Amino acid sequence: MIVRRSDIWSCIVRRMEEINTTSPADITSSVIESFDRCEDPRLRQIMQSLAGHIHAFVTEVELTEEEWRAAIATLTDTGHITDDKRQEWILWSDTLGVSMLVDALRHRLPEGATESTVLGPFFVPGSPLREYGDHLDEMPAGEAAWVYGRVLSLDGTPLAGAELDVWQNGDNELYAVQDPDAPEFHLRGRFRTDAEGRYGFVAVRPTAYPIPHDGPVGKMLQGTGRHPWRPAHIHMIVRAPGHRSLTTHIFDSSSEYLDSDAVFAVKPSLLRDFVARGADDPERPEGIEGSWYALESDFVLVPGEGGEPDDPGRTA
Repeated sequence: MIVRRSDIWSCIVRRMEEINTTSPADITSSVIESFDRCEDPRLRQIMQSLAGHIHAFVTEVELTEEEWRAAIATLTDTGHITDDKRQEWILWSDTLGVSMLVDALRHRLPEGATESTVLGPFFVPGSPLREYGDHLDEMPAGEAAWVYGRVLSLDGTPLAGAELDVWQNGDNELYAVQDPDAPEFHLRGRFRTDAEGRYGFVAVRPTAYPIPHDGPVGKMLQGTGRHPWRPAHIHMIVRAPGHRSLTTHIFDSSSEYLDSDAVFAVKPSLLRDFVARGADDPERPEGIEGSWYALESDFVLVPGEGGEPDDPGRTA
């Protein structure tokens, strides 16, 4: 058999091309290695892991150029709609379950402690300090609900002087920060516990409401067959000296969407019953007319420091 010199050269050229071809794995390795010079070890870990997982995702789904362009357009639209009153980036984090996952990893609590959940988008620092039994609503906002209970340490000791920072929505589905017609401190306030760790205030029975869904996140929800609704709940931050602050919700146990919360924040241990009470009930709190609801909820805090939330911006 005669082997021509041209055939040998062709094989050599093809082999060299194979050797010099950049594979998808080569690209991923180069990107990950580019962070080797980062002097901050935690930042280096985060960026290398992020790059590796993003490249693995793109490889797994074999992302097309058209899909890549659509993703870039979505990120661009998210930046355009975000301002000092609306944080669409946090809304992405919420609806993809990242906010709740970070919360769960940060707040690993011992048995018996009240579980935490996300801060939510409508927290406003500086709510007024109100007296025991005061009303949260400063204009008509729904059916009255007497919310009461105790704040306890993990060993059951009542915590006197603990603070509950409370905010909620009304029967128009809006929080005060969303409602231009609402007074500044409507449906929010801070309350202190008495010597026996007891607290009590008059709220309104909250309603289910949709998260903002007129932007990129809303398009994602609609396109994937998901809804934007959150079940009815009341927000609280519970603080006490010598204890970790607790950010949590009280969920109405009979609300819709408990099994499909748009931000994945429902925990069974945080479900509470709003018990219907009549207008002639002798325990009716002062200032309530007609029928009302009663809701009892104790909060158990963990000794220690920290846990105070940061306000990262709203999605209102």
